[in-house]
Amino acid sequence: MSEAQRDEVVPRGAWQFDQEVTAVFDDMLQRSIPQYNAMRMVTFEVGRRFVQPGTAIVDMGCSRGQALLPFVSTFGAANEYIGLEISEPMIEAARQNFSYHPHGKRVSIQSADLRHEFPGVTSSLVLSVLTLQFTPIEYRQQIIRRVFESLAPGGAFILVEKILGATSRLDEAFVELFLNIKRENGYSESQIDRKRMSLEGVLVPVTSRWNEELLHQEGFASVDCFWRHLNFAGWVAVKP
Repeated sequence: MSEAQRDEVVPRGAWQFDQEVTAVFDDMLQRSIPQYNAMRMVTFEVGRRFVQPGTAIVDMGCSRGQALLPFVSTFGAANEYIGLEISEPMIEAARQNFSYHPHGKRVSIQSADLRHEFPGVTSSLVLSVLTLQFTPIEYRQQIIRRVFESLAPGGAFILVEKILGATSRLDEAFVELFLNIKRENGYSESQIDRKRMSLEGVLVPVTSRWNEELLHQEGFASVDCFWRHLNFAGWVAVKP
């Protein structure tokens, strides 16, 4: 994977995953997501336990391919790897990054609008790492339905999301602590404010309970939270 540049992006309107954001995306996540490296590690460690040979591992909203990378490196030729992405700059970056990987030919980075598209494969693991939150709420149930239908029995869906606190008071506390982390990581007040405004209506989080209900409603009987820090959480949901 190529090294990312330092994030100095100042949005000029609604948030977009354009060329400028793509170039600094890895640094942006490192400095913006609490316990980012721990989240990436535990996502892989939990997910790897559900991988079945001969099936696909699908990453919805794969961006530059960081979530897929450890699975490709670990399972190699035993599986197929599909990254779904709607941003053309991200697609180009992911394809370039995997072009250098020994098992890169097993990786297919596809242009896909999750509101309407999902590959017709049998998967044993589907990842959605900070992706569903960017899709309109009215489409999220059907997106999870497609995930469930694609999974082989015993397969798993890993969902990592920014969330709302259970009450407004708790949410305000979590958000303030989250913003303090961004300040400590070198973001100015102007950068923080501009990014918050640009994400309004684009990134729409819901509560932890709401996410869990979506998963249960589609048939995931076994659902558990494996990681949480402030207003970010990750769940694993297993298909019977």
